[in-house]
Amino acid sequence: QAQLVESGGGLVQPGGSLRLTCAASDFGLNYWDIGWFRQVPGKEREGVACINRSGGNTYFVEDSVKGRFTISRDHAKNTVYLWMNSLKPEDTAVYYCATLSYCTGYGLGNTNYWGQGTQVTVSS
Repeated sequence: QAQLVESGGGLVQPGGSLRLTCAASDFGLNYWDIGWFRQVPGKEREGVACINRSGGNTYFVEDSVKGRFTISRDHAKNTVYLWMNSLKPEDTAVYYCATLSYCTGYGLGNTNYWGQGTQVTVSS
């Protein structure tokens, strides 16, 4: 079964930066719109941002990350990135990437394939 793999999480101080990577070794990530999600214990998983197949359209679900997070993709490497700057303690969560049926300014479409998640902890 196709699976995505996230990496790049870790422990970072408030105000720091991380780059998360979403990769897929056994199928073409480039054919999909991709979304980033996050989840904290006891809460529902929430959408963070998405990028369409061409990389020309991005959408940020969470107002709190606008201006701090950037999403991009590298077609040559079959990867999608989530660049996170000015991190805050409230950004602490497990971050997941998933394929989407669509990514538009109206929101994220249905998800299909998921990764296992990568932990991001923002703490001093």
